[in-house]
Amino acid sequence: MLRDITLGQYYRTESVVHRLDPRVKLVATFVFIISLFVAGNLLGYVVAALFLALCIKLSNVPPKFIFRGMKTIFFLLMITMVFNLFLTPGVPLVSFWKFTITKEGLRMAVMMAIRLIFLITGSSIMTLTTTPNHLTDGLESLLNPLKKIRIPVHEISMMMSIALRFIPILMEETDKIMKAQMARGADFESGSLINRAKSLVPLLVPLFVSAFRRANDLAMAMEARCYRGGEGRTKMKPLIYKKIDVNAYIVLAVYFALIIVAGRFDLLKFIGM
Repeated sequence: MLRDITLGQYYRTESVVHRLDPRVKLVATFVFIISLFVAGNLLGYVVAALFLALCIKLSNVPPKFIFRGMKTIFFLLMITMVFNLFLTPGVPLVSFWKFTITKEGLRMAVMMAIRLIFLITGSSIMTLTTTPNHLTDGLESLLNPLKKIRIPVHEISMMMSIALRFIPILMEETDKIMKAQMARGADFESGSLINRAKSLVPLLVPLFVSAFRRANDLAMAMEARCYRGGEGRTKMKPLIYKKIDVNAYIVLAVYFALIIVAGRFDLLKFIGM
């Protein structure tokens, strides 16, 4: 399960999406997330699905590798669907005991599930096709106007980049510790919920110790290299927009326009559902 987490990992290959400026991919991810909330009907999600499929195709990242990360959010997905399914008022479809499934609840549950899956998949494409260093540079460049109101843009970008970089490292460390504890007789899968929670203590303690040790080593390495934040720093490879980036912005604008148009046309009502 831990190896199924794809968020924060970088998939090294050659593709159109990999060559894009990191600022384009950050803006595209942000616009895509907004579009998932703008698209409130089936037609809007169809347009979003086609756009997402195009991005996956152009990224040359295997779809199995991308969708493998869906296993980690299965529990959250089920909770979201259940709450929307039973707690949304509307026209009753099925009733049993104290629970009632409504037409509006069923529709909301399906829409929220699709929205969550698309959100995780779109974010994963950005991290899989962009190195942490490029993410830091792109985020810092986009937030650069905030420096005028004394917001530490470089430090914020650096922290987010380090956090993303540490996700696969900590997952790998967790997997190693878990296997070591299982070799010593630890059982993480059987027993009641309380017993399984207690069995995580031998896993969490060394994981936190390892995380703090890594953080301390990173801080000492940055201090040894005289790191003092973003003040006065220059970049070896400054970000420059190319023709491919301009074309990507045009495609993104067309996609968002289609989402807005699709939001005004409810396909479910058109087909009588």
